[in-house]
Amino acid sequence: MIKSTNMIKRIKTRKLHIGDVPIGGDSPISVQSMTWTKTTDIPGTIAQIRLLHFSGADIVRVAVPDMPSAVALKQICSQTSMPIVADIHFNYRLALEVAPHVQAVRFNPGNIGDKNRIKLIIDRCKEFKIPVRVGVNCGSLESKFEDKYGQTAKGMIQSALYNIKYLEDLDFRDIKVSLKASDVQRTVEAYRGLRPLVDYAFHIGVTEAGTRFHSTVKSSIALGSLLLDGIGDTMRVSMTGELEEEIKVAKAILKDSGIVKDGVNIISCPTCGRLEADLVSAVAQVEHATKDIKTPLNISVMGCVVNALGEAKSADVAIAYGKGSGLIIKKGEIVAKLPTKELLPRLLVEIDKLKDDNYDTA
Repeated sequence: MIKSTNMIKRIKTRKLHIGDVPIGGDSPISVQSMTWTKTTDIPGTIAQIRLLHFSGADIVRVAVPDMPSAVALKQICSQTSMPIVADIHFNYRLALEVAPHVQAVRFNPGNIGDKNRIKLIIDRCKEFKIPVRVGVNCGSLESKFEDKYGQTAKGMIQSALYNIKYLEDLDFRDIKVSLKASDVQRTVEAYRGLRPLVDYAFHIGVTEAGTRFHSTVKSSIALGSLLLDGIGDTMRVSMTGELEEEIKVAKAILKDSGIVKDGVNIISCPTCGRLEADLVSAVAQVEHATKDIKTPLNISVMGCVVNALGEAKSADVAIAYGKGSGLIIKKGEIVAKLPTKELLPRLLVEIDKLKDDNYDTA
């Protein structure tokens, strides 16, 4: 998990653990994703879990649509150290089957239905000391809430409160809550509305957010807004078929919203008629060369001198292209003037120095 910078005051929530990953309280915000293989494809599902692990995911959710999937998940859990959340819909018996093997259970009270069945799930989770995510989705509210409020944020909030109260009455408080809609406005409104009413950890995300482009836009707006409000303890960027990209975008949202400070932040000017070099190529080379750097660094790559010195004041290292030559700038101070062809190699040398010195701008 990425270390928080504490630049934004997060709302403190009740702490719990999913396996060895702490959620809520003063814990770092964790990043989740979900496998899309058929869970009965045990080798394929394990391969995706490993892919998510190496992409930087903290927790992985796995669908359990039927009993063969529940049986397969037992084997999957025995072959991975990643914290696994079982995703349960409709059939409460599936939760009873997998609870001894997973690190958390996610279910939607709206489609489990009968409260006695919910009690059986909770009793099982108590037995194995695992938390529950109460997942409220706008598209599957209990009929009494949908009939009264429609598919609205208020309906989602009332459903969440109702189900949280039921779990509390069962003396169960290892709860994480999600309230997801497929659009930004209802999602943000629901999380903001529920936040003052409970102290449980929130899993934030926009559900059914679409392909890479649409999901990136929706998730950046919704999750970024919530994070800036101090809301969110764990998160997922939901994309259609883009496992690694989900993690990449989630971590970028955390970094660019100022929640965490990890790795390189590249500042580059928009392309315009004043450019004195192939800025697109230069930025691409810097991105490639720095993609694995964990040291927090601000790097500025500017195509002309108009804004270069101003931007460089807040950068750890920068280059500013000019006519046939340009400047190398460190912490706002010009340290070299070089021919254009020597600028980028020198920048990469300076970046390596800062990285090797474990330089920290905090």
